[in-house]
Amino acid sequence: MRKVIIAALLLLAPGLLLASETAHLENADIDLRDQASLQRGAKYFVNYCMGCHSLQYMRYNRLAKDLGIDTVSLRENLLFGDAKAGDLMTKSMRDEDALKWFGVVPPDLTLVTRWRSPDWVYTYLKSFYLDDTRPYGVNNVLFPLVGMPDVLGDLQGKQEAIMSPPHEPGGEPMVTGVKLIEQGSLSPEEFDSMVRDITAFLTYAGEPIQLERQRLGFYVLLFLGLLFIPAYLLKKEFWRDVH
Repeated sequence: MRKVIIAALLLLAPGLLLASETAHLENADIDLRDQASLQRGAKYFVNYCMGCHSLQYMRYNRLAKDLGIDTVSLRENLLFGDAKAGDLMTKSMRDEDALKWFGVVPPDLTLVTRWRSPDWVYTYLKSFYLDDTRPYGVNNVLFPLVGMPDVLGDLQGKQEAIMSPPHEPGGEPMVTGVKLIEQGSLSPEEFDSMVRDITAFLTYAGEPIQLERQRLGFYVLLFLGLLFIPAYLLKKEFWRDVH
């Protein structure tokens, strides 16, 4: 048994070491009840992200209904080209063009916050830094060798990597964070707020019924709690003669 435990620890050690070296995830602190934040996030996503990334399970009219967006605002701010209110939110870039320009088709982001977590998405969007070795001149702390250009770079500004010394002599230094060296068109506070809005919108898109599910869950638990009382009394009545 002792040998089995030691072997398991040896197998897990590299993973634990790697986990300890990854960048710290910032708290996204989103509020799905903040409808204004979700509306801003939808606008930012359509304008900055949807050229390459789709939300293939979300329809414009469903988004408008959930977020309190009227028809006029929907058409003026979220519908471009020949898109219609009942259409799915698909990207404008063709897959063959994406393969030619990026070498990979950008993923659909409908479920990204459920797969990665809102904190990961929030931190990822803030963690691009200058790297001359990459095709688009940037890299990312959470996603090394990322193929995505920094589409929000003009808003955030330029960042450089914060390097930690190598753990072993002759080893490679590790990127542990980023530092802003040239501010963009937004202040750090304004950029953080923008990224938080985008993250909140993507969290909503991953499960549009989340708030309704939570609301109904309260009543379901209340019903089960009340049902327990007659069920318990009925059980006692059935088993009275046995005991």
